[in-house]
Amino acid sequence: MSPDAATHQALLEALSPVRLPVGMATLSWPEIVALLSLGLTLGVLAGLAVLPLTRRRAGCGRARLSDLRALPVPERLLAIARRLGRLPDALRPAAYGAAPPPSDRRIEAIARRARLWRR
Repeated sequence: MSPDAATHQALLEALSPVRLPVGMATLSWPEIVALLSLGLTLGVLAGLAVLPLTRRRAGCGRARLSDLRALPVPERLLAIARRLGRLPDALRPAAYGAAPPPSDRRIEAIARRARLWRR
């Protein structure tokens, strides 16, 4: 070993271990709350940034229930099922031909109960 390396090694061994002040070694409640709120804020911002990319796109726009009256009953039931995501139980027999189709008013009343249609 060279003399410089020995003195350098001796200096390093003579140093005391690095210690942080007590205030910096632990997190206080205000710091924890600040970090939590910062994380939640960043999460909300990331969610809002991703929302337009993940939003469902409506195929028929803002169709009103009354706009479907011109369609034949089977197509109208299909359009209602697409809009609601499922066909209401009261309309299932008519959709599968197990029962005669209900009147226009009855179809609209059943669909309105799903609360997704605007009057």
